[in-house]
Amino acid sequence: MQRAAEAIYSAEGKPQIRSMIDFYLTNARLIREGLESAGITVYGGVNAPYVWVKTPGSESSWDFFDRLLTTAHLVGTPGSGFGASGEGYFRLSAFNSRENVEEAVRRFRKVVG
Repeated sequence: MQRAAEAIYSAEGKPQIRSMIDFYLTNARLIREGLESAGITVYGGVNAPYVWVKTPGSESSWDFFDRLLTTAHLVGTPGSGFGASGEGYFRLSAFNSRENVEEAVRRFRKVVG
């Protein structure tokens, strides 16, 4: 573990890590822009690989989770899992392949957009 951590600071490791970070931040941008263009209120996804979505209307974060799972086969994190202030929000992650992110945005837009 220590050698792996050390490797990220090497001349070879630094550009590899930068490339991974850029990849996931691009995924986050694709999620953010894809949902915003459908009129969905989103937050984040600029300097972090997570995008927060305001759940539609007064739908709870767990009800929204259930709807996305059953209708679009998508999984995210209900905001209530982060405490009372997270209720009414839903967190999506950019940690996936580009193809899966693009497909997830298409499915999400069909359900909510």
